[in-house]
Amino acid sequence: MKRIIIALIMALAATHTMQAQEIFTEIRNTAKATADNQQANPLVRKIATFKLDALNYMAMKMREEMPDSTAELLDKEALSLNIFITKYTNALVANSQQPAAFQTKIIKAFMDASYSNPLFKDTDQDLVLVYFRDGDCLTRFSLDTDWRRAVLAADEAMKKL
Repeated sequence: MKRIIIALIMALAATHTMQAQEIFTEIRNTAKATADNQQANPLVRKIATFKLDALNYMAMKMREEMPDSTAELLDKEALSLNIFITKYTNALVANSQQPAAFQTKIIKAFMDASYSNPLFKDTDQDLVLVYFRDGDCLTRFSLDTDWRRAVLAADEAMKKL
């Protein structure tokens, strides 16, 4: 299980060197391919499905609410989402031998970083909190997240643990 998560993290980290116009598309295509791969580990598929849903939500909302925004903004948010998920999975793997209470603190720190940093301030809470409210989901994050700010908030929260 650890090897699968580490392999996923390494693959995600490779996207950091891409050109700005390609980042969103590459991360989305990778997430879609993983989510659709019936042979992939179910946990990895669930993470990829969240990432795909978050990227699709972000693109939809940017078209609706920020039609003049640049592709660069979408790329920066997509890259930050990727970094956020990578840091989250790294933290869980690195602390897998810690007591369950400590692991729960890690999960809650990342959940709070996501929830407390909305990008669009979307009022459709049923949609944006569908993963957040799912207690069985590993990626319990809000779809309406400013991922750049969430990464910083998660870093700060992890320093305090």
